[in-house]
Amino acid sequence: MRELRIVFMGTPDFAVQSLKAIIEGGFQVVGVVTAPDKPAGRGRKLQQSAVKKYAEAQELPLLQPVNLKDPEFLNQLKQWKANVQVVVAFRMLPAIVWQLPEYGTFNLHASLLPQYRGAAPINWAIINGETQTGVSTFFIDEKIDTGAMILQEEVAIQPEESAGSLHDRLMVTGAQLVVRTLEQIKTGTITTTPQPSDGSLKSAYKLNRDNTRIDWNKSLDEIHNHIRGLSPYPTAWTELQNNTEPVIMKIYQARKEMAAHRLEPGQIIQEERAAKVAVAGGFIYLEEIQLPGKRKMKIKEFLNGFEFEKEAVVA
Repeated sequence: MRELRIVFMGTPDFAVQSLKAIIEGGFQVVGVVTAPDKPAGRGRKLQQSAVKKYAEAQELPLLQPVNLKDPEFLNQLKQWKANVQVVVAFRMLPAIVWQLPEYGTFNLHASLLPQYRGAAPINWAIINGETQTGVSTFFIDEKIDTGAMILQEEVAIQPEESAGSLHDRLMVTGAQLVVRTLEQIKTGTITTTPQPSDGSLKSAYKLNRDNTRIDWNKSLDEIHNHIRGLSPYPTAWTELQNNTEPVIMKIYQARKEMAAHRLEPGQIIQEERAAKVAVAGGFIYLEEIQLPGKRKMKIKEFLNGFEFEKEAVVA
């Protein structure tokens, strides 16, 4: 039985769940590495990462390097004498870091590798209409999300599920998988499988302003998946033209309705306390939206003080 000395590396809430599970599982965490504090909000106040807040509450040693190759950081990391490193929602590690521990450095990824390697696997699985995803642990190598796989756990995607709710479920399942991986390393029973390189691989490339914009010429299902796959963050958006200069409208929640019609894609129809957008094969009902300078609102509340013109469209 090996005595593990663990260094944990992570930043957002998704990573906290794994760190918490490791500690509650009785494992020894000798140190935590997370992102530097960053200014955020209107006041540009320094914000601590979710992992930092949890680590400090647990009185764990903490490092926040700007440069992962900085000699001072590397010296401090070595002083912890870790024999395994766990990475969850952090950044790409240089070889000098991931090669340090005796039993390796493994990562938790929110997809069934080799599918959806990259920055946004949860979002793209929903955007692409998948009904199944999961979590994987793998040993880090010199490329991104390509190392030898250790364990996987499948998770079903519900028909109306948003990226936010799937994130929360994968966060819990992933934490359990991290603990199972550590248990195998501890008992020396771990086995790995090389990631297959053949077949059609779908990417989880970074989300940006262009690929989060809604294309109203796509099918009913594609548009619906796009909206829920980007909710609540970074959020699908479109340009609203309502007899004024176009404004950005964010759509946080919508539902689809199959129907035959002859309306142009993007045309908005306002009904009593409801609004829908015509698309190929039916309508997208707007459920929760936001206009510039306004707070996010349910459509019924929004329509109390706003009216879509007959010529209103989104594009």
